[in-house]
Amino acid sequence: MSKNSERPAAATPRSLSGLSPFLRPYRGRIALAVLFMVLAAVATLVLPAALKSLIDQGLVAADPGQRVMGLREHFGALFAVGAALGVFSASRFYMVSWLGERVTADLRNAVYAHVIRQSPEFFETTATGEVLSRLTTDTTLVQTVVGSSLSMGLRNAVMGSGALLMLVITNPRVMLQVLGMLVLVVLPAVYFGRRVRKLSRASQDRVADASAIASEVLNAVPVVQSYTQEGAEARRFDASTESAFDTARKRTRIRAVLVAFIITATFGALLWGLYQGTQAVLSGDITAGHLGQTVLYVAVLVSSVAVLSEVYGDLLRAAGATERLMELLHAESPVTNPTHPVALPPASGGSEVSLSEVNFTYPSRPGQPALQSLSLNIKAGETVALVGPSGAGKSTVLQLLLRLYDTQHGQITVDGVDVRQADMHALRQRIGIVPQDSVIFSASALENIRYGRPEASDAEVIAAAKAAYAHDFILALPGGYDSFLGERGVRLSGGQRQRISIARAMLKNPPLLLLDEATSALDAESEHMVQAALETAMKDRTTLVIAHRLATVQRADRIVVLDQGRIVEEGTHAELVARGGLYARLAAMQFQTGLPMPAITSAPTQG
Repeated sequence: MSKNSERPAAATPRSLSGLSPFLRPYRGRIALAVLFMVLAAVATLVLPAALKSLIDQGLVAADPGQRVMGLREHFGALFAVGAALGVFSASRFYMVSWLGERVTADLRNAVYAHVIRQSPEFFETTATGEVLSRLTTDTTLVQTVVGSSLSMGLRNAVMGSGALLMLVITNPRVMLQVLGMLVLVVLPAVYFGRRVRKLSRASQDRVADASAIASEVLNAVPVVQSYTQEGAEARRFDASTESAFDTARKRTRIRAVLVAFIITATFGALLWGLYQGTQAVLSGDITAGHLGQTVLYVAVLVSSVAVLSEVYGDLLRAAGATERLMELLHAESPVTNPTHPVALPPASGGSEVSLSEVNFTYPSRPGQPALQSLSLNIKAGETVALVGPSGAGKSTVLQLLLRLYDTQHGQITVDGVDVRQADMHALRQRIGIVPQDSVIFSASALENIRYGRPEASDAEVIAAAKAAYAHDFILALPGGYDSFLGERGVRLSGGQRQRISIARAMLKNPPLLLLDEATSALDAESEHMVQAALETAMKDRTTLVIAHRLATVQRADRIVVLDQGRIVEEGTHAELVARGGLYARLAAMQFQTGLPMPAITSAPTQG
């Protein structure tokens, strides 16, 4: 589903069947919409017959008195038909517009809810911008069809079929010739329709590519500007939008040719029938009213064909959009909740964690093992630090504990339960994490911290902020705890964002705490304060710490050194320094220079 993945065959109108589950709950409203649509179409078809009566009986009547009375009656009938047409058309418009808005909202909600439950593996191959494009552009196309085009198409199909039937009934000999000519219109239309389908899908894909570029760059504006790459990124986006425009231009050109051909050919065939009708009037075979009726039915048929050709193009575009949305909706995450989950036992004083002979390779890098035969047991209440070069597999351990991925071999248990057999919600509720890159939502400081436990009171949120040494700087914000922190927390410094993240984890109060470089963005003074807060938070719970700054892990109960996905050393700080191994070399380099542990990459794997 990425822009580089193989594209399926061009969508057809049958692809719209994917909307069936979203339409089914509203069968009653759909039935009403169809009823109003049919009534509006019937009212339109009655107009030519009423006009025929007006001409033949109201205008051609010999007696002047009968003529006046006839005109009044027929004009009254025409007004009644017009009023009925207005009421039925308005009712149809309301019903189908409601359906379009409702179905589109349901579709967006379903796709979004499904996507956010996908494992990170899904986002290794699918760009976030492409997902956003499908949630916006593609659902808008679906809304256009459900809320307008489909109804117009059905209405004009009924009107066109009715007009054609009436023309066949009133002028059978002539209209059978016309029908034969119209069959010849279908073959070129099918050819052009296939090309439109392919270009419609390609056009939507190019728009998604542009959205992916924009999403990526807008999330990294400071980096783009610091490297003065604004011009290059603008050109890259321009090239993508030009590609989308070029594909859309080709689609529009083919569609315009299709519309022009259908309307011209249909109109030519019907003019032939109309010419035959005028000859029949001149020869006395039919009346003037009959001819007027024929003219109106021809006009209805031609306009219906014109609308149907436009609607068919919309259907093709919406079919492609629906197919892309169904791809998202039917994407299956490799990490799924067990059908019959095993309940986790109560955790007191922390959770017990065990990794046994774990092998793991990221799906996007199948030839580069991240963990190899890794076994590690962590007692309840123990603090264990994971250290090692970048790419050693430290962060991978945390992701497997959270079951963001599943191991290819081996077993991971939390409190004696295999994480693959536990309920994912219950497992993740038992774990708190402070990531290296703090995630701040576009909300207030209060709501950002409360994200850790939504039911927490304001007092509990403030207590967590104080414990994380975030209380003072939050009060200094213009609105205090109600201050809006901006998108991704742009109004805060890196250290402030990290302390918000720590407060969030402390508010959750989980038995198992994962700290992934939790103090990496803090200055020395802030780090000292937060370390004191973290030491308090680590009491009576199991803690797994990742840190490049070795000073932050010296007081851990145990330090585990990883290299190339394997455990190479294990012990306390003093024991490891005395052994003179990898940890001792890294410690010597860091404490001599006063710098964080260098990012020595021993293997090209994700850490």
